Amino acid sequence: MPSRKLAERTPLTRDRVLRTAMELADRDGLDALTMRRLADELGVEAMSLYYHLPNKNAILDGVIELTFSEIEAEVGGFAAPADKSWQPALRARILDARRVLLRHPWVPPVMESRGALAPTMARYIDGVVGIMQAGGLSNDLIHHAMHALGSRMYGFVQEMKVENDDSGMSGSDLAQMADFVPHLAAMLAEVVHDDPASTLGWCDDQTEFEFGLDLLLDGLEARRTTPHGTRP
Repeated sequence: MPSRKLAERTPLTRDRVLRTAMELADRDGLDALTMRRLADELGVEAMSLYYHLPNKNAILDGVIELTFSEIEAEVGGFAAPADKSWQPALRARILDARRVLLRHPWVPPVMESRGALAPTMARYIDGVVGIMQAGGLSNDLIHHAMHALGSRMYGFVQEMKVENDDSGMSGSDLAQMADFVPHLAAMLAEVVHDDPASTLGWCDDQTEFEFGLDLLLDGLEARRTTPHGTRP
């Protein structure tokens, strides 16, 4: 924890507060991010924070903004790349964003709970639209694509919430399920998620994420090349 004397020599800025908040949440989890704990990390009095950010919600909105700045640096800017067709370009953009979120796995729940559109987040979305426009997708198809992608556009999936995922189920749990939901139990007996380092939520590991993303992008490309009003 920084000493008060050192903190007095280091100017307290909005950016410094937000970066320290991210470091604290990365290390100790989102529940540890309180105004008092953050002030302790910075070596200042809690009241000093309110000059830069009025409350915890302002800090959460700020870390979302900072996260998308990190994504912008990760992808090398939000402009549509000139050397790729739209589908691989958008796939790479989304997977790069996901790589940043995996470094901050507490951010997706904050995005869901806050619903704030930070300026950097808006520019990320604008870049996604630009990639599809450059690829020849109509604005109408792009609009449908945004709805179909949902949170997957940012690199994570909003999954149904369960108390325990399938990796924690024992044989007896599955046997009990089989009488009630036999098809689901049979599937869970064969399918497990065993890569926690690539997981952002229940059932949202890298393999599942990329599978769903590719299905959506393939479907959009098929609609792009199909005459208007018909299905392939």
